[in-house]
Amino acid sequence: MSTPQHLHLSAALDGAGWHPAARHLADGAPRFDLDHWAGQAALAEAALLDFVTVEDPLSRLPGPAEDLDRRLGHTLRRLDALTLAGALAARTRHLGIVPTVVLNTARPAPIAKATATLDHLTAGRAGVRTQLSPAKPIPLETLFLPEVQEQIGHSFDRAAELVAVLRALWDGVEDEAALAALAPGRFATGPDLPGEWSPDPSPSTAPRPPQGHPVVFTLAHIRIPWRYGARAADVVAITPHSTEDIRNAVGVIRTEQAAAGRADRTVHVFADLLVHLDEKPGAAADRRALLDETLGEEHTSDALVFAGTPAELADLLQDWQAAGLTGYRLRPASTAHDLPALATGLAPELQRRGVHRTAYAEETLRERLGLGAP
Repeated sequence: MSTPQHLHLSAALDGAGWHPAARHLADGAPRFDLDHWAGQAALAEAALLDFVTVEDPLSRLPGPAEDLDRRLGHTLRRLDALTLAGALAARTRHLGIVPTVVLNTARPAPIAKATATLDHLTAGRAGVRTQLSPAKPIPLETLFLPEVQEQIGHSFDRAAELVAVLRALWDGVEDEAALAALAPGRFATGPDLPGEWSPDPSPSTAPRPPQGHPVVFTLAHIRIPWRYGARAADVVAITPHSTEDIRNAVGVIRTEQAAAGRADRTVHVFADLLVHLDEKPGAAADRRALLDETLGEEHTSDALVFAGTPAELADLLQDWQAAGLTGYRLRPASTAHDLPALATGLAPELQRRGVHRTAYAEETLRERLGLGAP
């Protein structure tokens, strides 16, 4: 009988939780102090998760004739993910810390320096979640129009070039020609090279990160972002709702990975899941219904919304693992309830099944994820 394969598990930290009404709970009021965030990280570490991501999407106030989606709530006001990640570095010992960086207007040199610094502060536990946020939401009915897909493709091509430059900067590459070759027409280091990425005005750069390259994570919903993840990322999180979705996405990612010359590299494919979790059968569904009542409508998400017991969630994780996934990023519906439930309910259940660690062993996040040297 074959030994069951361990699952990689992570969590997405986002204020009061991923259900928009979670902030209206008695224990869900917005908090921005370090003790609050460090407490969340401590719960994730108690669950022996591989890493947490710190959310920081590009947010904007509504323009003329646009309504503010009341579900956004305080998410229009967020702490800087990189700064918060640095603070969490001092309050954790094993947990990987992966802050979000929005690439739309980003310049590679400051990101490379900040993430290398975080990797030193965590002794090799850092990563970066690369995200693209459109200036305005793209309506679903126009998403797959050829002109929209072309625009999305250009954006993700730019992102892949930026990550290639990040990796070169982490390696200590300073030669202008070498950097320009990685992103023709985008990266420049002088007035005669008018690329869109201007040089870092600071004369200092961080020492090479302990991991060599901090882990690059991305969330990808459709084929173009899947291709970007296969080309540029170490961990690609998808949003499936069935095993058929998983097989399709994994197949595309593996094909694109090979086309990019990365067939010999480990590229993890995770699934994002929004979870309502409770030991008592039916209790999680009841809590979800109460949150939906507060919201005034049924909450849906890009990711599958799960409501059930730790055993039921463990069954789903193992079923989806058999379809080709190597891990998961779990989004607690309510941070106050569902994040502790990962440590007290899900982790022990998975340990009983022999698919979750009982202690941290590896020193760096790359080692933990089996990524090997960059």
